[in-house]
Amino acid sequence: MPRAALALAVVALVATALATPGPFVALGAAIGAIGFGVIGYTRRDALGVHRLMNAAAIALGAIGLVLGALRIVLALAAVAHLERML
Repeated sequence: MPRAALALAVVALVATALATPGPFVALGAAIGAIGFGVIGYTRRDALGVHRLMNAAAIALGAIGLVLGALRIVLALAAVAHLERML
């Protein structure tokens, strides 16, 4: 579980730098990373290293979520600005 959560978090961070479908992929992967991370972190019987990896996945997923959403908002703002110019 922690490896999957970290993998999704890394995918979210990498997807924020990609072209058009990147921010949307980043949002989906970030939500998945946060979800897997929370599920893995709340397991009390898991090893400490696994809980720490899940916490890192939550943090990286949150960063990917914010960056992906920011790219979408900036793109929409740019389109609105261009529309006002015409």
